[in-house]
Amino acid sequence: MGSDDLVCGRLRPHSSLPFLPWQPPRLENLFDKLERRASRLGVYFSVAKTELIHWRTPSQRHSPKCVSPIQIKGELFHPGNSVRWLGYWFTPALDPAAHFSQRLALAQGAFGLPRRLSPPGAGLPPYPCHRLASSLIAPILLYGADQFTPSVGTTTRLDTFWRKVQRWNTNCFSVTPTGILSVESCLPPVSLLITHRQRLAALRVVSSPPSVNPATARLHPSFPSLSASRAPDSSRALTRGLSSVYLPLHWKTPRPVPPIRNHLPVDAVAHRTIPFTLGLSRMPMINSHLVCPAPILPPQSLMDSTYSALKKRVREALLVEWASLFPTPGYYLHPPALQPRPFMGLGKFVARRIHQMRAGNSYLAAHPTWRSLDADTSCPRCGLEPETFDHAILSCPSRHHSRSHLLHGVTDVCPEAPIWSSLPLLKRLATFISVTSTGFPPTMFPPTTLSSSPPLPLSHPRVPPRFFVFFRWLRYRVVGLSLLCLMYAFLSRRLSC
Repeated sequence: MGSDDLVCGRLRPHSSLPFLPWQPPRLENLFDKLERRASRLGVYFSVAKTELIHWRTPSQRHSPKCVSPIQIKGELFHPGNSVRWLGYWFTPALDPAAHFSQRLALAQGAFGLPRRLSPPGAGLPPYPCHRLASSLIAPILLYGADQFTPSVGTTTRLDTFWRKVQRWNTNCFSVTPTGILSVESCLPPVSLLITHRQRLAALRVVSSPPSVNPATARLHPSFPSLSASRAPDSSRALTRGLSSVYLPLHWKTPRPVPPIRNHLPVDAVAHRTIPFTLGLSRMPMINSHLVCPAPILPPQSLMDSTYSALKKRVREALLVEWASLFPTPGYYLHPPALQPRPFMGLGKFVARRIHQMRAGNSYLAAHPTWRSLDADTSCPRCGLEPETFDHAILSCPSRHHSRSHLLHGVTDVCPEAPIWSSLPLLKRLATFISVTSTGFPPTMFPPTTLSSSPPLPLSHPRVPPRFFVFFRWLRYRVVGLSLLCLMYAFLSRRLSC
């Protein structure tokens, strides 16, 4: 609890008094009373963290905005345009654009360090990059999306940054279609992630005990929860006597288009759970051990399994909407998935080649979109067919020697092929791509792989030996230490003089 809890909200005037939009002396007196009462309990407030904002109701938006400051312990605090509380940024108009602008700036700053750990072509493989994106960057970017819904323009800004994270995860080219990019990175678009988080938050609210969660205690009495208790101070009594035009919608009634009538906020939360509660007579109750005295409930294991099944339905709905709202081109048939794919655990350079060839935008001759549309698509090694992903891996005659030694059991690379779920087959594919330089940039091709001569023996490595890499690393460290010693000697001499 802080002093901002006192002054961040507008004081409601007494009904028998004339409305005064801003009363600084009253706020100051209330703070003094609150501080005296808190000091008896050993609670103290940090005045320096106080933030002030002027809240106005819709009927008061045409009134002049008050800019008068308040004084607390000799410090002046002027009204601001936004106030931060528990990580949420609030404005007088409750516009979520200010909140998500702050979250975007924080996510961009947090993305800097992982980006340096995994530059293009080196560093971390895509699998840990996916973990960093989903567990570090996404929570920072979408914090508050459980309650706030960003506007179309704000969502576009968030999605632009999120595509940079997806491209960093897969190392796909910038011309890769956004639908393919999201499926390859196993990271859904921002709009779907926001909807998914709101549904999970709705499940948590409707499945919590009413005596623990105040929002659950204000659900409609007809909501099928295991507890019939509701809050006595609910504001539903204020809607009695209203005409049908102003009466809020029932929580089961869909929102009309255009939205002439709306749900109450807690009813809108309950309405999100309707598609996932089919076949359930009552919603399960999580954290029932917090209720005292313990009510008579079904077994806890049964409620936990039911709640897990509800979350599984939410994930399935996310995948269905992902495939329908963000379709991929006809040549890309891989389905969307939330878990990283097994080949993303390979080395980053090889996994990048696989991502690019699967996406249809790579250094293969039949994928010319990154160069020009009129380029020759025939295989530069055999010249018999267009150099597609299937041809380069399965049927190119120039790679027959390496294929017969390495790709045992690999007969297809379609989305249903067992190679995408078998780690031994994926390791063979990675070795085959490294040995034959399949999908490598043209400048990296050795002369022997482009000629008709047989390929190099498999025992010849195409990477420098480990001791060469170690001596190169040691040389850089020695040079760096030498420069530090020279700087230290120079500074010591200048200071002694």
